Amino acid sequence: MTGGLLLSGAVAALLTTALPSQAPSGGWEDPPPDKIIIKIATVNGSGCPQGTTAIAVSEDNTAFTVTYSDYLAQAGGNSDPTAFRKNCQLNLVVHVPQGFTYAIASADYRGFASLQSGASGTQRASYYFQGSPNTASRTHPFSGPYNDNWQATDSTDWAQLVWAPCGVQRNFNINTELRVNAGSQAPGRVSFMTMDSTDGDISTVYHLAWKECPDKK
Repeated sequence: MTGGLLLSGAVAALLTTALPSQAPSGGWEDPPPDKIIIKIATVNGSGCPQGTTAIAVSEDNTAFTVTYSDYLAQAGGNSDPTAFRKNCQLNLVVHVPQGFTYAIASADYRGFASLQSGASGTQRASYYFQGSPNTASRTHPFSGPYNDNWQATDSTDWAQLVWAPCGVQRNFNINTELRVNAGSQAPGRVSFMTMDSTDGDISTVYHLAWKECPDKK
């Protein structure tokens, strides 16, 4: 799946635990008003078959949403042996308004899980810029019995954000994963986990931080 979106807004970047080389003394800066272009360079994975993923940017330029329509992992019963793990690797090309850079301040994941007694589920995400040795990962475990909506949030303090390099185009990568283990108590019964919401949309929201690049003299 490839494509681009011309959007009046701003988008994207990295959640990590490493300290940035440049960070403002405090407070969130206003997002830039200029248009940007977001292109999906590649999207690969069993949780996001071709044509099942889309990206939208909020009107206030403070978040972007990735929407899925076929992201489900399951185990137990007659489940396919490979269905216990689903993942999606997004490679995004983000053209940022001149003079600005960006970072992900937090990411909200939500879905539905039906886990039998003894079963377990895991949601995991990792984030990195192309060419960067730093990869940030967050993991959220869930245990059965569980039959309800779930939500997980990855968040980072301002002082710990890592920013996209100013004046350099670097693709941004997001790799998400759902994993289900049927356990030994009820292996004949299906347990599953989706990246989903109560209205049927499978979506993830990434909240953005912005700052101005230093002037080059």
